Amino acid sequence: MAEHKVLITTSGLGSRLGNLTKYTNKSLVRVGDKPAISHIIDQYPEDIEFVITLGHCGDHVKQFLTLCYPDRKFEFVEVDHFTGPSSSLLYSISCCEKNLQQPFVFHACDTILGSKYSEYATSKLDYNWVVGCSSTSSHHYRTFNVRNNEVVTINEKGEQNFDFAHVGVVGIYDYKAFWELVRTQLATPSTDLSDCHTINAMLANGHKFLCRQLDSWLDIGNVDSLKAAKASIPCSFNVLDKDDENIFIFDGYVYKFFHDTKICKNRVDRFQYLTNLTPKLVGASSNFYKYEYAKGELLAEVVDIPKFERLLNWSENNLWKPTNSSNHKANCLAFYKDKTKDRVKRFLSKYNLVDTSEVINGIMIPKISDMLATIDFDSLSAPTSTGFHGDFILDNILIDQDAITLIDWRQDFNGDIKHGDMFYDLAKLNHNLVVNHSMIKHDQFYVTFDANQNVRCDINVKKSLIDCKSVLQAFCKTKGIDYKKIDILTSLIWINMAPLHEHPLDLFLYYFGKYNLYLRLFT
Repeated sequence: MAEHKVLITTSGLGSRLGNLTKYTNKSLVRVGDKPAISHIIDQYPEDIEFVITLGHCGDHVKQFLTLCYPDRKFEFVEVDHFTGPSSSLLYSISCCEKNLQQPFVFHACDTILGSKYSEYATSKLDYNWVVGCSSTSSHHYRTFNVRNNEVVTINEKGEQNFDFAHVGVVGIYDYKAFWELVRTQLATPSTDLSDCHTINAMLANGHKFLCRQLDSWLDIGNVDSLKAAKASIPCSFNVLDKDDENIFIFDGYVYKFFHDTKICKNRVDRFQYLTNLTPKLVGASSNFYKYEYAKGELLAEVVDIPKFERLLNWSENNLWKPTNSSNHKANCLAFYKDKTKDRVKRFLSKYNLVDTSEVINGIMIPKISDMLATIDFDSLSAPTSTGFHGDFILDNILIDQDAITLIDWRQDFNGDIKHGDMFYDLAKLNHNLVVNHSMIKHDQFYVTFDANQNVRCDINVKKSLIDCKSVLQAFCKTKGIDYKKIDILTSLIWINMAPLHEHPLDLFLYYFGKYNLYLRLFT
């Protein structure tokens, strides 16, 4: 066991990240393929003990670390005042005094250091030190000055004359002096107290701190720096970011996060209804579940006509088996009609719009409410219920020579975790052949408005996907399925997706869906 510990403070609100921390903790923001806190933990030796402060969405942090690192040693410390006048970084640190009666490293949860830090992370802590990096700006960061590699003083933000930026990683060897000064400083009311104030006090009392210089670091503490961090450590998989859910893939496992505990529970419960069609579930908690990373290629990346035909035939034999729910028609009516009306209201409210007729791609399109009134929702679904995926898109299907594996399934169909509608899976697949993660990621769509607020919207579609669309149409014809119903559901899917996404994708989905719904209904 290491002779020192590592303190990571995750108790803050992370308010500078906006909606990204509305539903979870900033240490769980994904950078690359894993959350920020994993980039930190993975640099330290396996025998190191971590002390983790918990505050804002602290239970999420505890759940993730327990699920992800069952062999690591964590001590979790609840911080009572992590927001409000009496809160500060130094107060959060002070809550750990009893847990840190030995030398320790303080590592801010929004600081990711490169591989050069590993030498320090794995070495013995036998003197005080501060990590510094070169920087041209002190606007967002405290800085410090050095003489003969010894820290002279730590400056407040905005200091013009400095040597290094303080990145939020400090080694405290003289821990007794540190805690004594922390208690003294907290006894005098002040705002924005941090480790820097205590280090300056230690310097004034004759304690030396050496500078551990690094060339660069990644800060995820604000929106702009997070964007730069994600550019430096790109994600290896395509996913549409959402504020209230997330996915991490690393070390042979997939981790799914949901702020809504009911969604998470239903996702986990659905493993039993998708037996042998999904990867193996490893563990779950209230907001997370973990499963083995399955071998295979994403069908979205390798799809061709033979593979697409194989998918449809496999799904008919393995996924879309009849379940004969007595609530099938009622579930479909609520899921297709009632939910669509609610989503339309949400979208219109988002932009303070009125449901009206408007010109889209040169055609006068009626009000959505008028178009919905013409749909025979009772006949829009399959005759009987079946097993279902619920988000049946190429990005959620793995294929190899031996098997097809389903990932990232929907949690329910109108609250039902066992019974669904085959037509909805077909419509999701149909949607994905036009609107998919790759096209969105590379900005291959557009939505524009002229001076009269007439709309133009379209998206680029790959030839290979157009070919697959023809295969899907032929499959439906062979099985006696009215493809027009699948097309109508596809347009409804785009309209339903609109309020769930950010600008300008939300605008594109709404108007593209409205335009295509008109074409399917009236041309």
